[in-house]
Amino acid sequence: MSLRSNILDLRKRKKEVQKGGGDKAIEKQAKMGKLTARERILAILDDKSFHEYDLFVEHSAKDFGMEEKVLHGDGVIIGTGTIFKKPVCIFAQDFTVAGGSLGLAHARKITKIMDHALKMRVPLIGINDSGGARIQEGVNSLAGYGEIFFRNTLASGVIPQISVILGPCAGGAVYSPALTDFVFVVENISKMFITGPSVIKSVLGEEISMEELGGAKVHAEITGNAHFYAKSEHECFEQIKTLISFIPRNNKGKAMPFPKKTPKKDFNIEEIVPMNPKIPYDMRDIIRSITDGSEFFEIMEHFAPNIIIGFGRMDGETIGFVANQPKVLAGVLDTDSSDKAARFIRYCDAFNIPIVTLEDLPGYLPGVDQEHAGVIRHGAKILYAYSEATVPKVTVILRKAYGGGYIAMNSRHLRADFVFAWPNAEIAVMGPEGAANIVFRKEIAEAEDPEAMRQQKVEEYKQKFANPFVAAGQGYIDEVIEPKQTRSMILHALKVSENKDISGPKKKHGIPPF
Repeated sequence: MSLRSNILDLRKRKKEVQKGGGDKAIEKQAKMGKLTARERILAILDDKSFHEYDLFVEHSAKDFGMEEKVLHGDGVIIGTGTIFKKPVCIFAQDFTVAGGSLGLAHARKITKIMDHALKMRVPLIGINDSGGARIQEGVNSLAGYGEIFFRNTLASGVIPQISVILGPCAGGAVYSPALTDFVFVVENISKMFITGPSVIKSVLGEEISMEELGGAKVHAEITGNAHFYAKSEHECFEQIKTLISFIPRNNKGKAMPFPKKTPKKDFNIEEIVPMNPKIPYDMRDIIRSITDGSEFFEIMEHFAPNIIIGFGRMDGETIGFVANQPKVLAGVLDTDSSDKAARFIRYCDAFNIPIVTLEDLPGYLPGVDQEHAGVIRHGAKILYAYSEATVPKVTVILRKAYGGGYIAMNSRHLRADFVFAWPNAEIAVMGPEGAANIVFRKEIAEAEDPEAMRQQKVEEYKQKFANPFVAAGQGYIDEVIEPKQTRSMILHALKVSENKDISGPKKKHGIPPF
């Protein structure tokens, strides 16, 4: 056989295998409103940058008639490519081939590209669209999941790991995405659950749909398992590309710099925050008033909205923002918001991304429900994360900083590098009104006009304690600044801190309050 014949044979084989489960299966995928695995990869990566590996891998299972089944690529596509000309490793489960079920060969393809990503120190993107473990392969399927989970853990904090849920992701399969850094879901397409609706019905006797059990909105708004929510697959792919532009390739470097921009004039920082501490405002406007081009890429927007996390740029460099949201529950910390912030802080710390904290909160959320939900344990996570982080850490107190919330939001006491406060900031054990009612209880009760006396004592407490100058007098606040100085002060603090080098006591690892 001539070389020309061999080349033609190769092309024929490739074309056949690249059809996955065949035309009918592909048509069925399209009717479900879903792209094919190959289409998804090509849509995410730079044009003509994808290189596929293990195209001709087949399973070797022999039980339950499996020896007669040809599963092209064993239901998963793996390879490398680029996004913004930077290399990434990627895999996509192919639902057109045996429902994308995971068998031993399937798992080995995934672990191969995971090993490659870790070895080459490049981001890993995994597209999940699978019916779960391949039952015909028994324990080999379970072994495959275990090997994937182990590698997720090994790569954690070393390379960015991104999971994209574009179909069902059930049973043990959900734990790989849960171990990765960022999870993307799409409306009406993404499904994540441990047990299906039929099992829930048999246990509870209630009708429940797959969407109600583990649809995209459920995980974006309620469980917190998803970090990004999109209305379509293509919107999701644009989100992935945006994320990649903000984060470094691995834990040894920094995110690629962008051209510097000034904030848009639409966001006047001096006009955003009301003087009355009882009136809410949108903290996103503050963030946009100080970031390059007023751009902010929010993460977990729909989950625990009383705290805001996400990426922006300042002088072209990626910054991680953690900020209380006064529009929701007055920006208090609770179980979910503490989890949300703590995980993001640890991500930024692992990947050399400076953290800017914008603070305005009345403390931790009180109440029986929160106590029983473990607010002590969950609330401790944010304390742990900030204390452990060694990247540059800058805090600006805009308005309220009461009680444990003041300490938790990257205070000097948790080793913030710089802490600034606006002149109207209130820093105290508790709010002036509550404090006055306790401290001046006797004077108020005995006064001829108790309400007038109470207001007088509230103002007295504010002057003596609930202002930034008391904390500044103790060195807990580095400088009381005008709102219009916020961006320049943060930029200077980050510049001074860029070569920060600290180390703690030698240990294997700490024990966070998981």
